[in-house]
Amino acid sequence: MTEQPLKVWHDRDGALLRLRLARPKANIVDAAMIAAIDQALADHLDDRRLIAVLIDHEGPHFSFGASVQEHMPGQFEAMLRGFQAMVLRLVAAPVPVLVAVRGQCLGGGMEVAIAGNLIFAAPDAQFGQPEIQLGVFAPPASCILPERMPRGAAEALLFSGRSIGAEEAHRLGLVHAITPEPEVAALAWFDERLAPLSPSSLRFAVKAARFEYVERVRAKAAALETLYLNELMSSHDAVEGLTAFLEKRPAKWETGAP
Repeated sequence: MTEQPLKVWHDRDGALLRLRLARPKANIVDAAMIAAIDQALADHLDDRRLIAVLIDHEGPHFSFGASVQEHMPGQFEAMLRGFQAMVLRLVAAPVPVLVAVRGQCLGGGMEVAIAGNLIFAAPDAQFGQPEIQLGVFAPPASCILPERMPRGAAEALLFSGRSIGAEEAHRLGLVHAITPEPEVAALAWFDERLAPLSPSSLRFAVKAARFEYVERVRAKAAALETLYLNELMSSHDAVEGLTAFLEKRPAKWETGAP
């Protein structure tokens, strides 16, 4: 029997939905993980008892990112559409989404994390969107990062593919708190700040706070999906970069702009 990529359960008498990435150490965000997260959200977000969601992970790392193999020709269309739909469901969640991060939080894994509301990070956490180093770009992060941190800092990450530590991520506003025990801290924040509130009124507050943001991300995500599918993946360098990564060799880029 295949082990499930995601553990799903309720905590705090049904008020907290727990989602745990459960394929350590990499916790790759592949088609199975994407489908599992999306299904859990679809099944439970409309539960009127629900006050918040907490996403965390097994193992020392949140996620090394998406499956590079699933980005290859013949697979990337379904992968991207499914991933974007799941991320947008997180962005538009009617309750706060808390995220607890240790270790590496990269690529598609980082996009899951930043689609939530508050990130509680361990001191060893590292955040990065390395897609450009493989010759592609990160559609959800391109929509979300400039909304969550200063545009110049967001673009520096998206253009270079470099990673930043928890301290820098906190300074830039991406991380809510740095703590040795991010899951414990997230649970404490839920207990102290959210549990006493009206579940109904909290949903109105979340909708009010994120209304225009959600609409902007949806519109940009649709445009970037077209750019990725119809233009980027028709280029030599996108396929070459992904192929070179899988073959463990340096990429041979074309010279000049498309």
